Amino acid sequence: MKASEINIKWKQLQQKISVEFDSDTPDIKVMLFLIGIQELGKGPKKYSKRQKEELMHIATCRLLSEMGFYELEGLDQDGWPHWKLVKTVPNYTLLEQEMLMKSLIIEYF
Repeated sequence: MKASEINIKWKQLQQKISVEFDSDTPDIKVMLFLIGIQELGKGPKKYSKRQKEELMHIATCRLLSEMGFYELEGLDQDGWPHWKLVKTVPNYTLLEQEMLMKSLIIEYF
C-alpha cells in the first residue's frame, strides 16, 4: 500500500473504532492496546500500567509475526502469549515504523 492509501484507510479505521467504542479518535497506542486485549482473549477488564504495556507488546509481536519477525512460543500459566524474535527487525525510520504499524493494524482489523 502507498502511504496516501494507508493514511486514508487509517482515518477510516480510526473513525470506525471511535464510533464503535463511543470514544475519542484512537491513536496507534490505543489500537495496539485493543489488539493486545483481543489476542489475550480475556475480554475487557481493569489492567495495571505494566499489563497495558505488555498488551501493547503482545499486539506488536502479533502484528510483526505477519512479516515473519516473531513467532508465538506459547502461553504462560496465566494464559498470556509469549513471542520469540525469529528475524531481526530492520532499523526503520520513525515515519517508516509508523506507516508499517498503521498498515499492519489496518490489515488486522
